[in-house]
Order: sequence, then C-alpha cells, then structure tokens
Amino acid sequence: MTKRSRGKEGSDDRLFGDPKMQAKMREAIKDISYLLSRGFSEKSSVPLVGNRYKLNNRQQRAVQGMSEASDKLEKRAKHCLEPNQLAGKEVFLDGFNVLIMLESALSGAYLFKGLDGCYRDLSSVHGTYKKVKQTPEAIQLIANFLQENKVKKATWIFDKPVSNSGRLKTILSEFAEQHQLLWEIMLHNNPDKLIAESNQIAISSDAWVLDNSRVWCNMVRHIVDKHIPQKNVVESESKN
Repeated sequence: MTKRSRGKEGSDDRLFGDPKMQAKMREAIKDISYLLSRGFSEKSSVPLVGNRYKLNNRQQRAVQGMSEASDKLEKRAKHCLEPNQLAGKEVFLDGFNVLIMLESALSGAYLFKGLDGCYRDLSSVHGTYKKVKQTPEAIQLIANFLQENKVKKATWIFDKPVSNSGRLKTILSEFAEQHQLLWEIMLHNNPDKLIAESNQIAISSDAWVLDNSRVWCNMVRHIVDKHIPQKNVVESESKN
C-alpha cells in the first residue's frame, strides 16, 4: 500500500491560509478578471496584477485558475448541468483532472474555488502519474456519484503520453468489472479535444474543456462539498 499523498507543500499555509493573504488574492482576482473581460491576455494580466500584489509564482498560479472573463463565466453557467440532469446520459470524464483533484482534496491540499464555481488545485502529473493512498477513495467517490445520479455510461479519458496511464486504466477497468459498472477507459494523445468534440457531457474543471464542450457538470464540486467536510478551500469571492 502506498504512503504517498497529494497534501500541502510546506509553505502553503503561509501562502494561502492567512485571511489577509486570501483577501489580497481576492483583490487580484477582481483585477485579473476585469482585464480578461476587457480583452487582455491571461499571459500578460496574471503577472502584471500578481506583481502588483506581491504574489509569488505559486500564488499567481492559484489566482490564474480562479479568475475569468465575464462572458466566459456567463457561458459556463448557462451550459452547466446539475447532477439530477445526468440520469440516463453518457458522460466523458477528464480523467487526470477529476481524479487528482479529489486526491488533493482528500489529502488536505488547498483547493481554489474559481469565479465559475469550479475547484482547482496546484497539482499536476509532470509527465508521470503516481498513485497515492487516497486514490481508491477518490475512485469510489466518483463511482458513487455516477451511480447516485443514474449516469448511463461513463467514459474516462486519460493522457496517453503520461507514464502510468496504462496502469491506471487497468485499475479502473478492474474496479468497473468488480462493481458491474458501464465504464470505458480510453488513453488519448489529446484528451481535452476529444472530450470537447464528443458532444457528450464533459466532467472537468479545465477552463478550455468547459469553454469548448456542449454541456458540462461540476462533479468534483458536488462531491467535495457533500462528502469531504475536512477541506482547505480558498474562496475567489468574499462570503461577507
């Protein structure tokens, strides 16, 4: 059994846990989103605003994922399905995106709630996926969600070039067979494009996938909010 986890980095409590720092990040998100709404590029807006608020690279990556142009926010909200709208439908899961997000949430890593309502994190596969001790629980939570909402079929798409993606395909295939689930697990060189062009319901928090898919569902948000009470969330908007 692996002891590896996707928890916080050593400096994360200082970078993201302090209320004053979170307030500063929310101001940066407002400014970045304003610039994006005015047509400025993300590449120029994020460092410009990030440096203005003295945010380091890790903090800038976080606010980048939480910010968005107003027109894109409106489109995403319009095309977002609630879980109870999934019954009898087929969904395409952005495999690494949803699995790693839940592994991170279960590990106590910081989650960053974007203006679009999606949780994002700072984990990435860096060319190699490594199973962690939270992986089985993350898979079970996804399976429960799909069954509870009567999804007809789930197609998982993973990045083929990522090392260990084949191993993960085997794990999921065996899980599906054991629990008699209608799952298809695919490895593809361009998962984002495949999901967007599938014309099926996309399950992802990847901004490009959301903007280019016909419809989508914020599965991770629903799972985290309902089933992971102990979580570290940085909000993009003040609750006051």
